[in-house]
Amino acid sequence: MSLSIKGAVVDTNIIVSSALSSKGNPAKIMNLISDNKIQLFYCSEILDEYTRVLAYEKLNIIPQTQRNIIKAIEDIGILVEPTMSNISFSDESDRVFYDTARASKTILITGNLKHYPTDEFIKTPAEFLTMYKNTI
Repeated sequence: MSLSIKGAVVDTNIIVSSALSSKGNPAKIMNLISDNKIQLFYCSEILDEYTRVLAYEKLNIIPQTQRNIIKAIEDIGILVEPTMSNISFSDESDRVFYDTARASKTILITGNLKHYPTDEFIKTPAEFLTMYKNTI
């Protein structure tokens, strides 16, 4: 699969980390997305997970902030209908991120590499930002 640095699927941990802190690599990635420098891809199941996790009481994310994040994703992201893969996952909820990245031919950015196969299109936030900087 040919990698496009101009697009990405972001794991929920990136969304949550950027909502909790405006510093750090997840926030830098979300800023690139909101500045239209990177195209965000998602599917309805991913949006449902973002919505569910952002609402966790223990995260203490203000409801209006939660709604703003989801609305921004819907407004600037591209909705994809992935085909389900047959790869084994320890946590089946991770499959949809993997399959959406494959369907959109983009990079999957996650803080949890151990949850995914060792495919070339799966990157940590730091790896993605290094790749991005090397292409601009």
